[in-house]
Amino acid sequence: MRRPAEPTATADHKPVIWTVAISRLQDLFRDIIPEFDDRADIEPITLGFEDAVRHIRERLETERCDAVIAAGSNAAYLKSRLSLPVVVAKASGFDVMQALAKARKITPDIGLITYQQTMPELVDFQNTFGLRIIQRTYVTAEDARAQISELKASGIKAIVGAGSVVDLAEEAGLAGIFIYSAASIRQAFEDALELAHYTRLESGRVAPAADDRPRARHGIGSLRGDSQPMQAVRQSIELFAKSSATVLIQGETGTGKELAAQAIHRESQRARFPFVAINCGAVAESLLESELFGYEEGAFTGSRRGGRAGLFEAASRGTLFLDEIGEMPLPLQTRLLRVLEEREVMRVGGTRPVPVNVRVISATHCDLDQRVKEGRFRADLFYRLCVLRLRLPPLRERADDLVTLAEWCLKNALADLGTRPHANLHAEVVACAPLLGAHAWPGNVRELRNLMERLALFLAAEPLQALTPSLLLKIAPELASGAAPAVLLPPDAEVEDIAGVLARFKGNREAAARHLGISRTTLWRKLKEAGQESQT
Repeated sequence: MRRPAEPTATADHKPVIWTVAISRLQDLFRDIIPEFDDRADIEPITLGFEDAVRHIRERLETERCDAVIAAGSNAAYLKSRLSLPVVVAKASGFDVMQALAKARKITPDIGLITYQQTMPELVDFQNTFGLRIIQRTYVTAEDARAQISELKASGIKAIVGAGSVVDLAEEAGLAGIFIYSAASIRQAFEDALELAHYTRLESGRVAPAADDRPRARHGIGSLRGDSQPMQAVRQSIELFAKSSATVLIQGETGTGKELAAQAIHRESQRARFPFVAINCGAVAESLLESELFGYEEGAFTGSRRGGRAGLFEAASRGTLFLDEIGEMPLPLQTRLLRVLEEREVMRVGGTRPVPVNVRVISATHCDLDQRVKEGRFRADLFYRLCVLRLRLPPLRERADDLVTLAEWCLKNALADLGTRPHANLHAEVVACAPLLGAHAWPGNVRELRNLMERLALFLAAEPLQALTPSLLLKIAPELASGAAPAVLLPPDAEVEDIAGVLARFKGNREAAARHLGISRTTLWRKLKEAGQESQT
């Protein structure tokens, strides 16, 4: 039932978001909506396609909506017919792998039906696990029904897809596995909230309350690791949080520069006010200026009526995080320096300065000192930005944290897939430590996290397999590039691998040898050489 329009004062307090779905995706929407009750007014609309478009257009005559969330073909239909922002809920790679793992418990013959595009990266996955995955795409419900009929005729027993595809598969007498997870839908809600925030700023409506503005989601606890370098980082963050001086965070890609910036904000007295972030290297110069400083009406062709506040104003009383500050063009460096010195911002096309109370934290992966010498970065701005300076150590300097981080990332990735880690996981990660430690980790913690997410997919798909160096190398052959053979598989680790696999298969040597990719004779020889033959 349609809710009556709320008074304007109340309606302007929170973003208004509508979810649109006609299948079991709507049930997932309904389950997650309560988690966002304090941040937005979210209402489900159980309609699709033209019915949804007609319903939304009628309501917009008397009500406000900041964003719509939908998925698949329904989302594409809405995007082409509504002036509202439409956020497309997308199934992640984890969702797909988790759905395939569920399907595999039913049958090795699986059909995957996705909207418009296939997933060629699944070829390696199906070859590794001996699956037969036939991929098909659809645009309309009729397309999906036809694809399901063809797959059924070819011997497929289970279909993975969106809600409407699953419904059609079950109508055809096949098993249907829903592809979306709660984590992906939560991300769509977060994207819609962020989009709604900027939509409201651009439309000139009153800025939302402090708890609806962009917030720092990570605190000091998100910077994990007990090594001496990480203890020093946390101590610096706690110290810097007591000040409002500018901070320059330096570190290689993937070291967690934004996490550190958010932690400084969360530990400071500005924590209840906005944390606004922008990547200076990802926005064109012409757009970056108006994004940072805002603009007045008529400042340029296409500018909005009434102008628009910039990010300095949006971050009022909070923190503005300027990521990749080294990529900022020189003309904008001059404007930024003035804002930092005068504590006021001049909108593009404006004549009236606007006072701002914002703490600036910037970050870079490049050598700013060298760029200053080369004349590519203003020296006066550099010294203004680095009143306080924080260096984040690369992962190769945190050897003591490697196992802990890998295990933590792997457990979280398994949890996202709905898989419980087995009791031997810690010992198995330790056995892989020499292999992990030999890698240079150019992508640092981000690279490690991504690798553990990839590994989790394979472990979740084959719950009985042990995590061994050989399995890790099979899944991540890039780990072999910088390691000597002796480091890759030391004898004691190799025997520990074999013993662990034997234990997993309850002493069944044939199954263990097949899993390890060696003959029973080779398995016996390796155990005999290690003096463990009598124990097995």
